[in-house]
Amino acid sequence: MEHTETLTRYTANFVDELVKSGLTEVVISPGSRSTPIAMTMTEHPKVKQWVIIDERSAAFFALGMAKQNKRPVALVCTSGTAAANYFPAIVEAHYSRVPLVVITADRPHELRDVGAPQAIEQTKLYGDYVKWFHEMALPEGDTKMLSYVRSKASRAIHVAREGNAGPVHLNFPVREPLIPDFSLKNLWGENNGQAFYPTFDGEYKLHPDHLNQLIDKLKNKEKGLIVCGPQVDGGFAESVVHLASTWQLPILADPLSQVRAGNHSKENVIEGYDAFLRNESIRKQLKPDFIIRFGAMPVSKAYLFYVKEYKDIPQFIVEENAGYREPAGNASQFIYANAKILCEDLVCTANNISFNSSWLEEWRRMNHVAKKHLLAKSEEDKLTEGDAVRSLLEVMPKQSSLYVGNSMAVRDVDTFFMTTSKTISLLANRGANGIDGMVSSGVGAAATGEHITLLLGDLSFFHDLNGLLAAKHYNLNITILLINNNGGGIFSFLPQVNYKEHFESLFGTPLDIDFQKAVEMYGGQYSYVKNAIDLQHTLHTNYDKKGLSVIEVKTDRQTNMEWHREKWQAIEKEILANEV
Repeated sequence: MEHTETLTRYTANFVDELVKSGLTEVVISPGSRSTPIAMTMTEHPKVKQWVIIDERSAAFFALGMAKQNKRPVALVCTSGTAAANYFPAIVEAHYSRVPLVVITADRPHELRDVGAPQAIEQTKLYGDYVKWFHEMALPEGDTKMLSYVRSKASRAIHVAREGNAGPVHLNFPVREPLIPDFSLKNLWGENNGQAFYPTFDGEYKLHPDHLNQLIDKLKNKEKGLIVCGPQVDGGFAESVVHLASTWQLPILADPLSQVRAGNHSKENVIEGYDAFLRNESIRKQLKPDFIIRFGAMPVSKAYLFYVKEYKDIPQFIVEENAGYREPAGNASQFIYANAKILCEDLVCTANNISFNSSWLEEWRRMNHVAKKHLLAKSEEDKLTEGDAVRSLLEVMPKQSSLYVGNSMAVRDVDTFFMTTSKTISLLANRGANGIDGMVSSGVGAAATGEHITLLLGDLSFFHDLNGLLAAKHYNLNITILLINNNGGGIFSFLPQVNYKEHFESLFGTPLDIDFQKAVEMYGGQYSYVKNAIDLQHTLHTNYDKKGLSVIEVKTDRQTNMEWHREKWQAIEKEILANEV
């Protein structure tokens, strides 16, 4: 078999097996060495291709798409630094447990370490940030090697999504010539409709003996706390609120927990805890007897202080498969089980447990005070960052998705996103918590067909402006609410703000950019609003439009910091006054 046929059959069997194993989407960045893989992906009738020129943007685009779809997305790039540009998104995918299949083309072995162009060391390039790495064999066309290439494709899809999902990396060395021949008969190989490695995944469930041991540890306690951190299972909320109702316990629900929004009961959901747990005296009043946490650590730093202060309290951390997400450093007990099933089993097995009802009422009372102050409107001609987030959440469609940027954006959502009957799904890159790639991530989520709302600050927007190209190129529906405080607003809340001689240059970092011109360059619709009424009207109008739209709100960092602190102080004052 001559070279072109060998290359074609090897690559075609690989791509076809990805499809049989569940792949439907691939994000491709142009390049020469990746030609056989890219062209074959494009030729396959069951793969949808997205071409994103910049590899860093492409990787975050795939990340956002995989988050929204909850299934693996493939990435294809050429050799050299193209592959290195995937790194930030792969780090995020690793920590936020997002399935990506990273396919990097490479020079053949004889062109490595000899000064050949676009040849870097790609073997295990991403280190421990991928669940599995494999250096593919050079293409061969015999039956044994076609089975080999199928086995690796099938394994890649399975490993990416099984257990704690994450990225996998396949490195493809290929020799020239690189153009495949799609006129070959039986191009896609054997068509039996079955994956090379069919898999049947079960769910972790506690053995009855372990369930009873857990209940024995809890049943003589009085003040329990359920904490729901960031997670993506929309079906979890109904089960956890049922458990909280049965046991009469408060739920501290992170905005990314998917518990604050939906049709389920929310009478025990405490969403204002970040505002009042900032106060040390209040934290001392709320010492629990135990904490059960589902999902990752909440966004709230006040909650982190809270759990650090109670290292002696039994804490149970529920993980779906494996992991040790306990940044507080507390000695904790890990429960490896499906969260939804665990809640249901606890209700069935221990429905006669009763905890101190006054404990729940105390949390509810404090939450009521916090919400009263947080929801108080500002002056009509004034638009704070909190007002902007509140206005957005009021106007968002009943069934929609909000992608939230890091730094101040996600913290303002934590503060101002109150419980709602709307079915709003929240996404964020809270694995590594970086500001890079946020535009591309939001646009990637929009590529699934849903109109996505992206909330982020000016530094995040600037950092990934080229992510807007995909929205323009594919006419994707995304509304971006840009909070522009001309720099790093979150640093105004940190000790660095006290060092005035260095603050602006090192931390404030004002951009002084006219974003309207950038938005219009990418074919987007731009709006600038000055008050809450205009913002809500503009949002309403934009949700009826197609394509990219950016709504900019300009705020002042110092004023924003003072406004937040006034809110927190008013909440603390009222709560503590009631304790006298």
